[in-house]
Amino acid sequence: MLRGNWHCVDDPSSIAINRNMATALFGSEDPVGKVLKINNKKNLKVSGVFEDFAYNSEFKGVNYIIPWAYYVADNNWVKNSETEWDNNSFQIYAQLQKNADVNKVGAKVKGRLLGHERADKPGVLLHPMAKWHLYDEFKQGINTGGSIQFVWMFGVIGLFVLLLACINFMNLSTARSEKRAKEVGIRKAVGSQRKQLIFQFLCESVLIAFIAFALSILLAQLALPWFNKIADKKMGILWGNGLFWLFAIGFTIFTGVISGSYPALYLSSFNSVKVLKGTFKAGRFASIPRKVLVVLQFSVSVALIIGTVVVYTQIQYAKNRPVGYSKDGLITINMNTPDLYGKYGTLRTDLINSGGAIAMAESSSPTTSVWSNQSSFDWKGKDPNFNPTFGVIAVTHDFGKAIGWQFVGGRDFSRDYPSDSAAFVLNEAAVKYIGFKNPVGETIKYHDSNPKNCRVIGVVKDMVMESPFAHAKPTIFLMDYEWANVITVKLNTNISTQAALSKVEAVFKRYNPGSPFEYTFNDADYAKKFGDEERISSLASFFAAFAVFISCLGLFGLASFTAEQRTKEIGVRKVLGASVINVWGLLSKDFVLLVFISFFIAIPVASYTMNKWLLGYDYHTGISVWIFAATAGAALLITIATVSFQAIKAALSNPVKSLRTE
Repeated sequence: MLRGNWHCVDDPSSIAINRNMATALFGSEDPVGKVLKINNKKNLKVSGVFEDFAYNSEFKGVNYIIPWAYYVADNNWVKNSETEWDNNSFQIYAQLQKNADVNKVGAKVKGRLLGHERADKPGVLLHPMAKWHLYDEFKQGINTGGSIQFVWMFGVIGLFVLLLACINFMNLSTARSEKRAKEVGIRKAVGSQRKQLIFQFLCESVLIAFIAFALSILLAQLALPWFNKIADKKMGILWGNGLFWLFAIGFTIFTGVISGSYPALYLSSFNSVKVLKGTFKAGRFASIPRKVLVVLQFSVSVALIIGTVVVYTQIQYAKNRPVGYSKDGLITINMNTPDLYGKYGTLRTDLINSGGAIAMAESSSPTTSVWSNQSSFDWKGKDPNFNPTFGVIAVTHDFGKAIGWQFVGGRDFSRDYPSDSAAFVLNEAAVKYIGFKNPVGETIKYHDSNPKNCRVIGVVKDMVMESPFAHAKPTIFLMDYEWANVITVKLNTNISTQAALSKVEAVFKRYNPGSPFEYTFNDADYAKKFGDEERISSLASFFAAFAVFISCLGLFGLASFTAEQRTKEIGVRKVLGASVINVWGLLSKDFVLLVFISFFIAIPVASYTMNKWLLGYDYHTGISVWIFAATAGAALLITIATVSFQAIKAALSNPVKSLRTE
């Protein structure tokens, strides 16, 4: 609290606002004691100012807090809900005693609702605030993870990318071992012990790692704005955090030791006598570890490419999913003041007469969400132990016309049938859930505040109102003008969107002059549902590209070294008539073979991992063979392109220069 204290919300006529809202409304003036009108209904006195919630907080969009007592007094349905045990509209926040065991307390309260005539036998679940964001996925009341899987996924990918860089260091250090063989021989001859040589080579590796760390800090600082935009975060380097620097330095030393360990052990093992006599040879099997490391590098790269392509195809698969209605030209306006209630007929007429809209309807949820879920339904043949929960949406007569409902049976709500006030329209998922074979004409008993028997008059195709990656929720649509609190308008597509919006805004200004005209495009709201997956795709693509780039750097270095080692051999072959193509094939075939081996390692691993990832979505694509074929072809082309530069360069060299010393 910046001003006042939390007791300020004990008064039903008070309001607490955040710093940003206080500045926007009152500038540098003290807001405490000022009066605000909320929802164009009632004046409330500002009695406190609280600090803005952080961007990474679940409450980042909370600008003000009003007393619960005001909410109850202002909404009859909230007042009724205080004594109705079958309403799931609210969250309960509880502060446990210090050092209390969450699991033990949770076990005590879990069955509290069972004794209050709840047919669906729910349980109360305690979920610690510290786990809200990363552990937000539940199945059958059990936490099964959540966003933490992406933290682990990108952490593992980051380690793999770092491993690729370490492999490059190992490969190039050991490949150029003959360059340092005499140094090792002389050091051993003058008394150096092997452990001293190992320590020296490790120190060199750690020094290189620290230079890389300094450069990485600079690159990270430069890349953070771009990364934050893609990841939708506001992160920064923790310059003043000692723990961060301790971890970073420790990790840098660890990286230096890991990458330098194999070269240090390999270089320090040379026989000084053979080296100094000039009879030292690396041996026919000396290149095997390098080949194994190259295979490992490309296995990781190929697996990352496959994973990226699968994520992309899953997003496209969901985007191409039929949504069961027409999103084009639809806008949603929340009925945020009493001025818009009870005006349905005249408002609809004025909107259509303005020329800006061709249809308008009201509902209790927008087309991109289901705000109410109930289990208060019975029907003939229902199992007494079966208590399913349905999405319930109240609509007005013209809802179907406005959004373009797609009927598979029966009819829409109609003004020609007064009995439709006690009628239901079901989606296909609800019909399947209930088990009706011929749903139109069936009766469902609705246990709301006024229990009644409702007849099913129509069945519509499943509408994708929530996650595009999940099955459509079983949903029941009923006609209720009082419950509706969302307006859906179908804009006139025969004029420009801007012109249509101007005409619609003018009408709303007449009916609701005290509020700004705020709307959202339904297709834009729907597109936001892909935000997390698209961010994952973008980050995965970046990591995959980075992994391939690092692998190619190592391959380029090895190809350069191989061409250098075989300079005289290439010269002899050219003198004896070998063509450029022959020499290119000679130098490229070994690397191409290694990449082929990496395919057989990466494809099963990537297939298993991505299949498991896809199974996390109810609505998902499969992994086609073309993904593996395209990835293999792309990796092969990249390999050939990387190696070919050095191979062709060596093939085009003048053999006289390489052989004249013989």
